Amino acid sequence: MIALVLFGLFFLLVFLRVPIAISLGVSSIIVLVSSSGIFGLEMVTDIMYTSVAKFTLLAIPFFILAGVIMEHVGISKRLIDFAQTLVGHRKSGIVLVTVIVAVFFAAISGSGPATVAAIGGILIPAMIKNGYKKETAGALVASSGAIGIVIPPSIAFIVFAVVAGDQIPVTINRLFMAGVVPGILMGVAFVIAALVVRSRQEKRGEFILPEGVEIRKATGKERWDAFVGAFPGLMIPVIILGGIYGGFFTPTEAAVVAVVYGLLVGMVVNRKDTFKKMYRIFIEAAVQTAVVMIIVSAASVFAYIVTTEQIARDISDGIMGLTSNPILILLLINVLLLIAGAFIDAISAYYIFVPILLPIIIFLEVDPAVFGVIMTVNLAIGLFTPPVGLNLYVAAGISGTNIVEISRGVVPFIVAAIVVLMLVTYIPQISTFLPDLLNVK
Repeated sequence: MIALVLFGLFFLLVFLRVPIAISLGVSSIIVLVSSSGIFGLEMVTDIMYTSVAKFTLLAIPFFILAGVIMEHVGISKRLIDFAQTLVGHRKSGIVLVTVIVAVFFAAISGSGPATVAAIGGILIPAMIKNGYKKETAGALVASSGAIGIVIPPSIAFIVFAVVAGDQIPVTINRLFMAGVVPGILMGVAFVIAALVVRSRQEKRGEFILPEGVEIRKATGKERWDAFVGAFPGLMIPVIILGGIYGGFFTPTEAAVVAVVYGLLVGMVVNRKDTFKKMYRIFIEAAVQTAVVMIIVSAASVFAYIVTTEQIARDISDGIMGLTSNPILILLLINVLLLIAGAFIDAISAYYIFVPILLPIIIFLEVDPAVFGVIMTVNLAIGLFTPPVGLNLYVAAGISGTNIVEISRGVVPFIVAAIVVLMLVTYIPQISTFLPDLLNVK
């Protein structure tokens, strides 16, 4: 009965378009008050405070701040310029530029919507200028931006490690390294999907390069100049990941290093008037951090009820009762997460579903890091899946199209991402190869 009330209220509020954090909080408070009376309210503040008062989660505001700084000091534009000089002259070179830059910026921000916002303003108009429809351009940037939560450093992996750590130890370092190959695979899949879309549009006569648009090969000097300009940005993943896996600092400390490095790049290398922009930068980062932390704290209360009331165990037993075939169980989990990801954000999904699904994963003897990647790829797909995919709304606003048009344009990229999801699910070595090779536990 408690499970029915809890999940029923939550999904009712979500379908009524109530913000996720409020939906989680209200449904949890109603259940606590109904079961424990007024004393149930006393637990709410304790759980919410305890959930965010963790050293590991301190990495989130710093990675968010680092991403905002990188965007404002012009690193994203320099990465785009460099990628353009390398492959921009090729047929569909702008597609390669979009995905390559998305992967690199993902390794800076760790956030899907932040990646779309940072690169979309430049690349969506560039794709349209190169003959792509507005909805196709927006759809590619929206889907490529989702790589931001798969490629390390990933805010999603940090939250997963915190939530899963209550049941089974899994390190952020291993999760970060496990996400590298799947993230790159997603990028490759999006490039293939975009090329297929272009080929079909050319056959129908819908792909027309505007008059006056010249696509030429960059000279060696132009490439070198672009490389020099982009070099500070290219070094960010090396510094962050190299520092973590070299044992120089923890993921949380790496986030602080990223902030300091971004400030230095802005003030010394790019010579941007960074200090004058600091107020705007801090406000933007604070708002993004507040949204994440409010969701974390509200979702923690929800997860507390799911765990203490044995709801997670009952649902896990129910899923296991449907079939004993591991292949089918993993397929059911993917279907569940794909549906959930279309309506709720990744952080909320971790707090809701990890307590439910992790016992099943342990029973199946699946590496927790592999499950972290599977779940994160699922939720990354949710970022560009209608009706609530946040990346779609960001990209639609930039491209000047509406959500219906961009939703049609994103279908090939959803299909491509699901293919990658199936590979990651049933070939765990895709995720474990790199961390095992480097002995990352």
